[in-house]
Amino acid sequence: MALIGRLFVVAFAFLAASLVAGMIIVTAVFFPEFSDLGAGPVDQGVFQILVGFGFIFISGFALLPAAIIALITEAFSIRSVLAYAIGGAVVGVACYLSLVPFDTDTWQFDGIVRRHMEIMTGAGIVAGMIYWMIAGRTAGAWRKPRLPPPLPPPMPSH
Repeated sequence: MALIGRLFVVAFAFLAASLVAGMIIVTAVFFPEFSDLGAGPVDQGVFQILVGFGFIFISGFALLPAAIIALITEAFSIRSVLAYAIGGAVVGVACYLSLVPFDTDTWQFDGIVRRHMEIMTGAGIVAGMIYWMIAGRTAGAWRKPRLPPPLPPPMPSH
């Protein structure tokens, strides 16, 4: 029963981390002019639609690598925030490199844009930390049996 509850927590944490990563990527890639204070307001409807597509994009591409990392951290009860940040960075780089063409003759990726890789890596780190806040702090705790409540002190005898 605890395993089923843990699967729901992991799924919710993955969706929340994907939403945050999608927001970061959409903001950094599509709206780089946010750093310019004189740019003016951005249409909120367009921003919400782009965040939705960013969420779908990230959750689809990151599902398998993130599931592998979640499985490893649950199996070994890894609860370190640094492990989740590094795992998120690895997932971000893996998602980016899966979109870049690979030349099998020269064994190199063609067309890597450094800024985009940095954005994906940073979004992965933040997503890993969001995942840690929701599900990673208690990784592997579902396997330990719950301790019974302590017994009350004995009643005084007369």
